[in-house]
Amino acid sequence: SLDDGYSPPRTVEQVRKLVEQEQVLAIFSSFGTPTNTAIVKYLNLNKVPHLFVTSGAAEFADSKTYPWTMGWRVNYVSEAKVYAKYLRQTRPNVKIAALYQHDDSGRDYVRGLREGLGDRADKMLVATASFEVTDPTVDSQIVTLKASGADTLFILGSAKPAAQAIRKVWDLGWRPLQFVSNTAASVATVMKPAGLEKSVGIISGAFLKDPTDSHWQNDPGLKEWLDFMKKYYPEGDVTDLYNVYAYATAQTMVQVLKQCGDDLSRENVMRQAANLKDLELPILIPGIRINTGPQDHSPVEQMQLQRFDGKQWALFGDIITP
Repeated sequence: SLDDGYSPPRTVEQVRKLVEQEQVLAIFSSFGTPTNTAIVKYLNLNKVPHLFVTSGAAEFADSKTYPWTMGWRVNYVSEAKVYAKYLRQTRPNVKIAALYQHDDSGRDYVRGLREGLGDRADKMLVATASFEVTDPTVDSQIVTLKASGADTLFILGSAKPAAQAIRKVWDLGWRPLQFVSNTAASVATVMKPAGLEKSVGIISGAFLKDPTDSHWQNDPGLKEWLDFMKKYYPEGDVTDLYNVYAYATAQTMVQVLKQCGDDLSRENVMRQAANLKDLELPILIPGIRINTGPQDHSPVEQMQLQRFDGKQWALFGDIITP
């Protein structure tokens, strides 16, 4: 395990060390979109399994371009398609405005939204505005989107701009139906800074059991995770969804290794990673299963919608497959 400091040049340096000096079998759950983009060609050229990448960028599910790479979480395109499918079924005449991060992740979300809305995209998506991660605020973008006459707002980005957007919407007296991306659905880093009362009614998508949700209080899967945390990572934050995420990806990797049996070659590791069938994990929302194939490098593709009630997220509706 080597630290890249979330710096792409450092990622390249550390991964080369792992592959060429340590001769590792695979690279597992490496974090971030720019950091993984920096190493994806190198790992595929050297035929090193690059598994369960911690990023929702659609490029890591592109089995044709990168046959040795596989994401894990619902990718940003699929996530946006889930929201679009819900709106097409329940509110087909809404006018949507979308605030998105000006990078590949933001563009993936907007692409998924347009693809999910299909032939209604031009009528339903009336305005978009982007922001840079370095922008001090997103206030001007929210003012512009309000002026579009939209009655539904998508906030697609990371925690800080999402919190700013929710607060500005409230301060303007604008009351659209709001969606935040799964990447900005943290109560601690988004809803609380924005103002809990200002966040009531916001919708997002989920695929993991949230340890702060009282719905899972007596759930065996969550209890198993809490026991694991207590034993192996007692200093870890049990309200941090990333600790749930890490546990779930690790369990997926364990399943791949079990399926490998005694053949722990890189080729077989990749073959088994692309041969997961209806895998249920105790920490995934019930009904969500992991499936992969040689042309399907998106292990988790389903989500359930959740609505914020002022204290916590409450799941509603059926499992949605985009």
